[in-house]
Amino acid sequence: MQKNQVVKKLLAVTAVAAMFSAFGVQAQTSGQTAQSMTNQTATGKQNMTGKTAADGTVNNTSSQGMEDRSATAGAKGMTHADGAKPHTGATDTAQTSSGASGAAGATGSGAAKLTAADKKGIMDMAMADMAEVETGKLALSKSQNAEVKTFAQQMVDDHGKALAEIQALAQSKGVTLPTELDAKHKAMSAKLEKLSGDAFDKAYMKQAGLADHKATHAKLKSISKNAKDPDVKAAAEKTMPTVEQHLKAAQQMSMAKSGTTSGK
Repeated sequence: MQKNQVVKKLLAVTAVAAMFSAFGVQAQTSGQTAQSMTNQTATGKQNMTGKTAADGTVNNTSSQGMEDRSATAGAKGMTHADGAKPHTGATDTAQTSSGASGAAGATGSGAAKLTAADKKGIMDMAMADMAEVETGKLALSKSQNAEVKTFAQQMVDDHGKALAEIQALAQSKGVTLPTELDAKHKAMSAKLEKLSGDAFDKAYMKQAGLADHKATHAKLKSISKNAKDPDVKAAAEKTMPTVEQHLKAAQQMSMAKSGTTSGK
């Protein structure tokens, strides 16, 4: 009996010890669970502030998020450029190219900028030069007078140079010049063709030497004074001194020789 009671007490103690042991394991498990939840909460807070989490991810408020927003803004800018509103490099280049084309078009349309009077001024200067070159060549082939031939050669040289300059000016302004003499100068050349000797020299110096140079000088003065285009004005002013010198030489020859063939 006494042994049975001792066994019962031992069993009772063992049962109580087992209960306490089970309760301790449960308490430890609950503590670990609570600690895990606390860690997860802390990790979540770190992610909310943009700090890198244990798995290496970064939330929307992190530096990566800022880069994402920049990239998004860039994408929006590109989309905007397709709408031609923002000033992208391609758009600016196109605008620059368009501006250059506009400038080139304005330069190439010089003729449209000239007044009718300026166009006529260019054509008159060209015609005067053409006439002096043609009659000068005729005098070189027909005259036997040394002074007349010297004068004629100067006409070919000086007016030939002036004609080339006027042709270049006309081209830059889009003005088409005549390729042959007008009716007045054709008639004069035809008349000179029929003459020879003293008659030719006298007629040549009177018409090409005196009359034509007086008329040309008057035209140049008018063009220089009234031309609106600075290039046309400059061309007239440049040619005037040469024409004045030619006219003075023709007057001196006429007074000294009276249109004769002296000096053969």
